[in-house]
Amino acid sequence: MSIFNQLFKKTSPQQAIVLYYLVAIVIAFLLLNLPFVHKTGVHVNPVDTLFVAVSGVSVTGLSTVNIVDTYSTFGQIIIMIILNIGGIGVMAIGTILWVLLGKHIGIRERQLIMLDNNKNTMSGAVKLILEIVRALLIIEAIGAMLLSFYFYRDTHDLQYAIMQGLFVSISATTNGGLDITGQSLIPYAKDYFIQTIVMCLILLGSIGFPVLLEIKAYIKNRTPDFRFSLFAKITTFTYLILFILGFIIILLFEYNHAFQNMSWHKSLFHALFQSITTRSAGLQTIDVSQFNESTNVVMGFLMFIGSSPNSVGGGIRTTTLAILILFLINFSNNVDRTSIKVFNREIHTLDIQRSFAVFVMASILTFISTILILVFENGSLTFLQAFFEVMSAFGTTGLSLGVTDDINNYTKVVLMILMFIGRVGLVCFIIIISRDREFDKFHYPKERIQIG
Repeated sequence: MSIFNQLFKKTSPQQAIVLYYLVAIVIAFLLLNLPFVHKTGVHVNPVDTLFVAVSGVSVTGLSTVNIVDTYSTFGQIIIMIILNIGGIGVMAIGTILWVLLGKHIGIRERQLIMLDNNKNTMSGAVKLILEIVRALLIIEAIGAMLLSFYFYRDTHDLQYAIMQGLFVSISATTNGGLDITGQSLIPYAKDYFIQTIVMCLILLGSIGFPVLLEIKAYIKNRTPDFRFSLFAKITTFTYLILFILGFIIILLFEYNHAFQNMSWHKSLFHALFQSITTRSAGLQTIDVSQFNESTNVVMGFLMFIGSSPNSVGGGIRTTTLAILILFLINFSNNVDRTSIKVFNREIHTLDIQRSFAVFVMASILTFISTILILVFENGSLTFLQAFFEVMSAFGTTGLSLGVTDDINNYTKVVLMILMFIGRVGLVCFIIIISRDREFDKFHYPKERIQIG
């Protein structure tokens, strides 16, 4: 048995997930150092290569180098592979390999699959993975065909059309945020067809795979007694509310600023696109550094929330926000404060506790990271720029105010850690840092304290 196998055997499932993602980053780093990955005469600092590897595996999209000027066609294909590994998930890739090699998938492997996909039970874990991979690849393929056909119609360059169509489709579906235009989707700011396709791909990747599979089951087996899960209902409702709220705020805040001299339909699409891209996509049709500070602060908080659980995105997740808001509504209404009732169901107490733990940990983590970056950059970044980069990294979004190219190595390390945590998930890290303890066999007398 190899040293790595022995190491994985001795770790907890949560620690094993972290180790698997670290191995994936190492593999991505090595792939990006293969011959012919870079364009002729281009040299990339190892730290920048590591940054791109972490950004790719965490499907963030932040990059300290220009992808189109740095990487050859072969290098861009490698990046697409890395984005798919990060988007599908390390354990999903491992499951596919186990199935193809005919290996038995044991209890431990199923525990890792369950943890990596935020499942509460091991039942049907392998089947879920196979369905997720199939769904993601089908979505990417359809998106790539539509986009490639459209690009070819405009350029009549088949190689460019296929490459651009594939890259945009994969980057949007995995919410990777990287691009090979050098300007994200700004060159297509007037092309509403491209924007609509990309927005649909972003939504399908970030709304959560269980939701897509439930919709598929509903369409396929339409029966009167079919019931969507509480997860699907809360996720979809929260996702749509955040999308609409973000759209309205961006449109109102920028109506007399960045959108001042634009037609109503162009402003509309800019606001729609920038709202949905904050779910964790990172692609943009307008330079967000042109926005008001207030707009960028709102976008920062939207990135902090991120996408849905069991999707390609990061952040605290939409369900965490929903549970926190429902708890506050419950508390303010002076009803039963020990439970949350919604959609004729009751949310488990453990999920409420985890939501508060995730929110508090994420708030502390992003606050400390912002302060550290301000210290490391020593005045070269404003608070808003540091805040925006931190939220973008934690939410695995990839939007930037144009400062990522100029940050120093210490700041890069902070952002890489945030991207990694954002992809693996805070629940996993909370479980890792908490020690296993036996249940208390006694209780002290309870005493009330003043709050607020």
